[in-house]
Amino acid sequence: MPGTKKERATDGTQKEPTPPFPPQHQERPGLEGEMDPRPRYEGAAYREAGKLEGRVALVTGGDSGIGRAVAVLFAREGADVSIVYLPEEQPDADETREAVTKAGRRCTLIPGDVQSSAFCRDAVERTVRELGQLDILVNNAAYQHRRESLSEISDEQLERTFRTNIFAYFYMARAALEHLGKGGIIINTGSITGLEGNKSLLDYSATKGAIHAFTKSLAQNLAERGIRVNCVSPGPVWTPLNVADKPADEAGKHGSETPFGRPAQPEEVAPAYVFFASGADSSYISGEVLTLLGGETRAA
Repeated sequence: MPGTKKERATDGTQKEPTPPFPPQHQERPGLEGEMDPRPRYEGAAYREAGKLEGRVALVTGGDSGIGRAVAVLFAREGADVSIVYLPEEQPDADETREAVTKAGRRCTLIPGDVQSSAFCRDAVERTVRELGQLDILVNNAAYQHRRESLSEISDEQLERTFRTNIFAYFYMARAALEHLGKGGIIINTGSITGLEGNKSLLDYSATKGAIHAFTKSLAQNLAERGIRVNCVSPGPVWTPLNVADKPADEAGKHGSETPFGRPAQPEEVAPAYVFFASGADSSYISGEVLTLLGGETRAA
């Protein structure tokens, strides 16, 4: 299959898989372990530098996709990590914990649904109780359900999308602020759809636009407390979220429309989160929405 071998490019980086991938579809939320090719999260070309030594991070949606890659790179940089995920994603969460512990760090698994304010509060409290503190919050969990017309979006879908994608970001941030001190970090996951829209992702795009505005507003609100808030806003990424939301044939072509001709691998997105989490790298940056678009230049 094109691009699936772990080859080294001449510049020392790893060549990433390129579509077409095998046609595939999963029921939501989807499992990374059942994808072909498997998303790459190890960061084989990444070189850690101890940027997060002694820190503790909480990552929602940390079982797979971008969240898994972030948890692993954070661990390689010296952070202990707790990850939040849906109970049906337990196999992926177990693999993420194994990767974090292999990096020599502690990993707390917290199954549950971020739609619940009480669960979000409990997840933060458990992180502090088991890992001793909280320094970095990564709001990353998301729900996406493609619809071709507004009339197809039920009240139930609308509420689930908003409660998962933006309400939960408020819930988690509010709970985390009871523990974040000066130097604390909040990183949100946005999307290119929140900047340019998407005709088949009306509700999802709306929440991602809200996340971008929330990031900028919260950054202003917390500046005097010395807490920085930023957002990573990717284009197409090879994760279960997209395989579970597209017909099999379309999933196999995911990301092929980018100038790079492929989706990002999670390991290519995660270093942006390390950048925002590291005071050595981004101490003068807050309220930023960083786009990672595979060569696309239209987004602001």
